[in-house]
Amino acid sequence: MERRNDARHDAVHTPPEPPAEVAHDRHWARDLRSSIRCAAVLLTTLLLIDWGAGTFTPLRGALWAGLGVLLFLVLYPPRVSAGEGWLASRGLLRKRRVRTDLLVSVRCLDGVSQRLLLRDASGVRVEINPQVLVDNPELWHRLDEDAQKSAASGSLTCGATALRQVSERIDRETALTVFKVSGLG
Repeated sequence: MERRNDARHDAVHTPPEPPAEVAHDRHWARDLRSSIRCAAVLLTTLLLIDWGAGTFTPLRGALWAGLGVLLFLVLYPPRVSAGEGWLASRGLLRKRRVRTDLLVSVRCLDGVSQRLLLRDASGVRVEINPQVLVDNPELWHRLDEDAQKSAASGSLTCGATALRQVSERIDRETALTVFKVSGLG
């Protein structure tokens, strides 16, 4: 029996490598529906008030529609996902992807809403809401694991405090959830 194309034969019978595990924000669709509802409620309310007052015109309707669209754009939630060595945040217009295994800094930004700013060795920055990590343990686990690698390699020079604060918040939220589910809280 003659054997032809050994490399091709081996490639066909070698099992494929399993795909790398990717964690996604499980609540993104809910948040998207919520932003759509808020924009629709504003638009409907403005149109009903205008119509009820007898001042509705097509131009005013277009203005109200523009305000509804603007509110949707402001409330649009970024879609966060993470895999081994990376974390990505995708908005309406752009996607940012930071190397979490090469993190240089992690900072908490306070303001109207708290944000977590991640920056890698190549200068790429990603801002995410820490609540996304609280609501999605797989995302937090992936980020924490890679941040520990960055700290061990010496690239993470600023951010241990911010990561500890997020970790404590996640632990607190988890404990509260356990107490509520068990009927103790």
